[in-house]
Amino acid sequence: MVYIVSRTFDACKATANELNATGPGQCIPLQADLSSEEACQTFAETIAKHESHVDVLINNSAIGLETPVETTSANAWNETLSLNVTSTYLLTRFLLPLLDAAATSPNGARVINIGSIGGFMPQKISTIAYDTSKAAVHHMTRVLAAKLARRPNGGHILVNAIAPGVIPTKMTEGIPYVTGKSFEKLKEEVPTERLGEDADMAGLAIFLSSKASGWISGQVITCDGGMVGTAETGVGP
Repeated sequence: MVYIVSRTFDACKATANELNATGPGQCIPLQADLSSEEACQTFAETIAKHESHVDVLINNSAIGLETPVETTSANAWNETLSLNVTSTYLLTRFLLPLLDAAATSPNGARVINIGSIGGFMPQKISTIAYDTSKAAVHHMTRVLAAKLARRPNGGHILVNAIAPGVIPTKMTEGIPYVTGKSFEKLKEEVPTERLGEDADMAGLAIFLSSKASGWISGQVITCDGGMVGTAETGVGP
């Protein structure tokens, strides 16, 4: 059983329908604004009413507003960090009893946070709030991995993060820098000369959810066509 949540129920339902059509298993869409503590707690309580445990939690809620250093308001800053950082912590906290219930299984329980290459290096676009929030998610991942590795019931919770690069999404389509250059033009900035795809993210998430990653925790793995790992510095020809 898979549960997905979004502020926009129609979009969430459409995704669930697509997943259910491909199967196997069942995907259930839920609506919630996870930027509030109350909504995070209510969501966790809803899951607890139907499930005895949670094997994998993927924290993927985020907004990516353009936030210039010179003009970003406290409201815009707080809105970004509330959804991108605080909800990641709160959902993990409120779902911890269900994660603990799965932690004693041979595969353990997994938490996968979605970060960004913007959490490693400044972006050309003005997104200081987003970049700061993703850097926080990266470090939170390491802290959670340390604190949740050994559970009181003898189980283990593995916590890792994925840091995606440039991927065409509804969020990135709304960024002026992106729309001004076009996704096709952005390929030139990626060492592998292509943009990320859904399958790239899904493959890594499946790996981090599987027995194949059973000895991996506290890692932030970039999936960006080499943008971070091959970045060069200094002078040269």
